[in-house]
Amino acid sequence: MTAQAIHVPPAAERITVLQGQALVSASPREEFTTVLGSCVATCLFDPEARVGGMNHFLLAEPPASATGFGVDEHYGVFLMELLINQMLAQGAIKSRLRAHLYGGANMRQGMAPIGSRNAEFARRFLERERIVLIREDLGGNNARRVDFRPVEGRVRCRSVAPAMAPAIRPARRPLTGGEVELF
Repeated sequence: MTAQAIHVPPAAERITVLQGQALVSASPREEFTTVLGSCVATCLFDPEARVGGMNHFLLAEPPASATGFGVDEHYGVFLMELLINQMLAQGAIKSRLRAHLYGGANMRQGMAPIGSRNAEFARRFLERERIVLIREDLGGNNARRVDFRPVEGRVRCRSVAPAMAPAIRPARRPLTGGEVELF
């Protein structure tokens, strides 16, 4: 009997995606991770370009009455565009993008259904942009931990204790520098 070598892939470098962030990678060694309550994370990948990214947004869109705040990175309307632009800059083609959506829980009874609004916004955005949604785990009242391998487009999502979900603390600080191209 002969012994066979077993190939063990190198351990992934785990990178936490925080509220208000969008990160993209073409490295097979990187894995994005985040914990969500009412927030939504979008995981996008291009299977041919082998590039992927994740965002983590707190709220869908600023209220109609909000003016003069500039761009607030906590809103999905900004982070979805930012994620797509970063993907395109790394060689992705929009028509090949595939999406996963996670989060959107309504964590506290008796409060506004922020999670439901976030989930609906994310679905509508992908539909409007003609990005194929291949998997979602949205709604309910459980916090989730999401681990995403951007190059492979593989995701693991599991429920976690509600106390692990990040606190909702939107900071009203306009971004300066950089550009976002709105489609």
